[in-house]
Amino acid sequence: MEVKIGVQHAPREIVLESGQSAEEVERIVAEALAGKSQLLTLVDEHGRKVLVPAERLAYVELGEPAPRKVGFGAL
Repeated sequence: MEVKIGVQHAPREIVLESGQSAEEVERIVAEALAGKSQLLTLVDEHGRKVLVPAERLAYVELGEPAPRKVGFGAL
């Protein structure tokens, strides 16, 4: 699943492909925003962790990744 994270005072958003479900990511974000955790911690498909201070979150967008087109052919 594709996750886009907007961070306050940062010119670019963070985009990662996560193996976590939408419900799991939503729960983690809600806990960070509710103050249960000071960091939003997500893991991408390669096992790398993304840590964002909860007070700096501007938005989190959850979506399915666009299928990648490979090869040549008529459209």
